[in-house]
Amino acid sequence: MSTDYYARLEQGRRITPSAAVVAAIGRALGLDAAGRAHLEDLIGLTSAGPARRDVQRVRPGLYQLLDALDGEPALVLGRRTDILAANRMARALFTDFDRLPPAQRNYARWMFLDEAARTLFVDWPDQARAAVESLRFEVGRDPDDVATAALVTELREHSREFDQWWEQHRVHQRTHGSKRLRHPLIGDLTVDYETLTPPGDPDTTLYIYTTEPDSPSRRALDLLASWTATSPAEQQADHPRQ
Repeated sequence: MSTDYYARLEQGRRITPSAAVVAAIGRALGLDAAGRAHLEDLIGLTSAGPARRDVQRVRPGLYQLLDALDGEPALVLGRRTDILAANRMARALFTDFDRLPPAQRNYARWMFLDEAARTLFVDWPDQARAAVESLRFEVGRDPDDVATAALVTELREHSREFDQWWEQHRVHQRTHGSKRLRHPLIGDLTVDYETLTPPGDPDTTLYIYTTEPDSPSRRALDLLASWTATSPAEQQADHPRQ
């Protein structure tokens, strides 16, 4: 690949490089898997498929899975980090997303515009930056989504940190990791998370948060579970499913 070809590619000229060329660029730039996928999205190498404009719904089986995971916090996130569902423990550990107006049930929005999130996460800058980079990755997948563009505009207008990190154009795809929390009821704890994408629903991601067995964090989470326990009937009345 010549220097002139690469320069024209950077300038956004009408060039469609081969998969081998894109892979070589990714290696030269030292991109990770998320970075390579984002590069392919930007260049148009991947098939975008039909525009994703439908309203996302959580299928009944996922609600049942959330109920079955009652001892562990679990969230279902959709496009642009929208919170589609949360079980009892997730609402107790993070915030009661179900009580927010539907338009505000978004993880990135909560992370940057809710002061409680800033005090909850001990490592808030790391978690917030990851949320920005995940949203940037999402934009690459569907750059014409109006709702995503509106969310980015709102966050850039109201958060200096978001605006600064957005300009860095970094991408990140969260698949697993840890979060350090300072919870107002149970104190400091660390939770690990793993993500699962349901078959046939690539725009939906299940986040499950766990703790190390017999650790102070596990005992803190068990204490939170006992303090916030409600009957199944009360849970259904407080949080009816959409």
